[in-house]
Amino acid sequence: MQGLLKLSRAIDWLNAQVGKWVIWLILASTAISAINAVVRKVFNTSSNAYLEVQWYLFAWSFLLAAGFTLLNREHVRIDVLNSRLPKKAQIWIDIVGFALFLTPLCLLVLYYTVPMTIQQYQSGEMSGNPGGLIRWPVWLALPLGFSLLMLQGWSELIKRIAFLGGKGPDPTVKAGEKTAEEELADILRQRELAAAAETPAVAR
Repeated sequence: MQGLLKLSRAIDWLNAQVGKWVIWLILASTAISAINAVVRKVFNTSSNAYLEVQWYLFAWSFLLAAGFTLLNREHVRIDVLNSRLPKKAQIWIDIVGFALFLTPLCLLVLYYTVPMTIQQYQSGEMSGNPGGLIRWPVWLALPLGFSLLMLQGWSELIKRIAFLGGKGPDPTVKAGEKTAEEELADILRQRELAAAAETPAVAR
């Protein structure tokens, strides 16, 4: 298990580093969009390449950050029942989800997108729009993004199995986030302080 936990930490570190750099793709996309708007207004000219590179960069940022988002538990969760279940049941639901749903989905996407990306690279296919860009760079974001997402799913799976075996912390609590028990302790502490502050006034 210690070897698997080391692997989990390495995957976490990888996606954390990716997440730090992906934000610059958003900035680049925003800057190109602004420059394109200015050039179109001032010089009355534009290029499809400017438009396409914007969604290329957005696709890269969105797909590469999927693993980072899972690492930080920031994916949208419509949770009606899960939060009402015991912690152990929540962990088991996550384990089933990562093992039987996330992993097969990622493998299926890789099965189809890796050959397509190779084909796009070999053919050198260009955009059908005048002045458009070559296609394979945006296709490459698919296998890379889903590979990072699958790896992070495996890391989360390892952490949950370790937690069930008493060999790791609760992986459902984000770093810096208080557990329900800690929040309750804070509320009780605040009530005690408020009651202590009111007692001298009542005595007077």
